[in-house]
Amino acid sequence: MNTAGHSEATARRGLELTPFRGLRYDPDRVGSLASVTSPPYDVVVRPDGVHHLQSADPYNIVRLILPQAGTPSARTEQAADTLRRWLDEGVLTADPEPGLYVYEQRDGNGLLQRGIIGALRVSEPAEGLVLPHEDVMPPVVADRAALMRATRANLEPLLLTYRGDGTAAEVVERTAGTPPLLATTTEDGFRHRLWSVTDPADLARIQSDLAHQQALIADGHHRWATYLRLRAEHPSPSPWDHGLVLLVDTARYPLRVRAIHRLLHGLPVADALAAVQGLFRVRRLDTPLAEALEALADASCAGNAFLLGGDGAFHLLDRPDPDLLARTIPADRPAAWRSLDATVLHATLLDHVWHIPEDSPAHIAYIHDTAATVAKAERDGGTAVLMHPVREEVVRDLARQGVTMPRKSTSFGPKPASGLVLRALEI
Repeated sequence: MNTAGHSEATARRGLELTPFRGLRYDPDRVGSLASVTSPPYDVVVRPDGVHHLQSADPYNIVRLILPQAGTPSARTEQAADTLRRWLDEGVLTADPEPGLYVYEQRDGNGLLQRGIIGALRVSEPAEGLVLPHEDVMPPVVADRAALMRATRANLEPLLLTYRGDGTAAEVVERTAGTPPLLATTTEDGFRHRLWSVTDPADLARIQSDLAHQQALIADGHHRWATYLRLRAEHPSPSPWDHGLVLLVDTARYPLRVRAIHRLLHGLPVADALAAVQGLFRVRRLDTPLAEALEALADASCAGNAFLLGGDGAFHLLDRPDPDLLARTIPADRPAAWRSLDATVLHATLLDHVWHIPEDSPAHIAYIHDTAATVAKAERDGGTAVLMHPVREEVVRDLARQGVTMPRKSTSFGPKPASGLVLRALEI
């Protein structure tokens, strides 16, 4: 563990964002731009979600980011063949000149997020420029690496944040006042707009501002780890020295932070509750989901708390036994890390109490949608573990100390839609 920490800016090379010729769908070749987009690959986890997107349009991006052939090698080969075919058919075409892309997301409730999409220089962790806050699962990195090798493309941007409010933000605001390259509204109600920035002076302003910034990975730890792996495999200089990202200045556009829930396969709620008797306070809540989540939020203000579901009711776990925490939580980490709900869940409940391996898909699933987690637990006889979100400042503070959080601790959003702009490494 690195305890030296990182400063907000670095005296060495800063963030280097490079223009690229984006691959975009030809709107005349697809049903609609909305019908070919998808949430990021790790949000579309259920087969029914994949099938829904595939049926929306034969060219939906999910056919590239989550190919459905039988074996891993067949899936990557399928994605590569599909991408080549779409390029040959003109379904995807490259923009005529390299640029950075201003990207806007807006919902009907007043949320507005804008950022810059570009090819970011992949930097080593020791440089302290791109800060992770979660650990990764090696099999997922291996899967993403195989897909990128086969397609020779970055198929969707990961989400990074920084706090600047400088000249890059000024260019973003000015660009957003001009006609966009594309505008579409996806079925979740979000309106998406995209602009290309090609003016040399504007590009220089953005790059100069970012050269003094430090970024936090908000979403896409596995893809960033994949970028690092692929860059190490290819002698520099090469196209693998850069990876596709969306950079959002949270001084202008604070992100929304949500929890990622756990679905425990094969562990009935009754067994989960029996195992925690005497270790946590347990209260049954015969209330709707919204009210149960309010109770979870209230309990989280006083300490660690979790909401279990899957048996038709909800069960609030809080006030863990201090001796239990002292026995099960590593003592060599900062107090803020030791007190995280995700830390207590993984080190204490999953490992010590329920004996569930955190990296086994046969035993545990990580789901962003609260209601879907509960519904699947009720269908399958498992246990839904609902979490309360961590504050962004806690995440950033730990990341600056070089301390990573347990896997899938947070969900920052809104996440960029996949399919609006892609990066082919050889175009």
